[in-house]
Amino acid sequence: MDVWEIKYRPALKSDLKFLLDLRIQTMNQHLIASSLPVSDEAHLQRIEYQFVHATIIEISKCTIGLLKVHRQANNIELIQIQVAPSYQGKGIGTRILNDLIKEATESEKTITLSVLKTNPAKGLYLSVGFKIVAETDDSYLMLFEKRVSKQ
Repeated sequence: MDVWEIKYRPALKSDLKFLLDLRIQTMNQHLIASSLPVSDEAHLQRIEYQFVHATIIEISKCTIGLLKVHRQANNIELIQIQVAPSYQGKGIGTRILNDLIKEATESEKTITLSVLKTNPAKGLYLSVGFKIVAETDDSYLMLFEKRVSKQ
């Protein structure tokens, strides 16, 4: 669905209330299912982790999500992606992931991410080409690696 014009802007400290509400809406059920903390303090700690890499996702001047990506020499680390529930299921997450995949492919980088085992987003990551490469008690480490075609 390409009707959305997705824009990004750097996250600001003034976005913290939105980001806390977004995280509660998108993550609480998965954290609870994984027996992980859901206090505001725990959420804010995760929000503030690598905050320098946080961008706010906007559509039609409406703030709808968070994308936190750390671009490194050979890898793009997808730290967090969260889309407000009212915008989920509309292809936005897929489009953001496909844009990241295009960037990684063109720059010959891999993409890594970690996803809770209880989070159905794992299915989205698998559907766009990520593979599970390791796991912890509660998360999967996933990798997207462009296969070089032999000619």
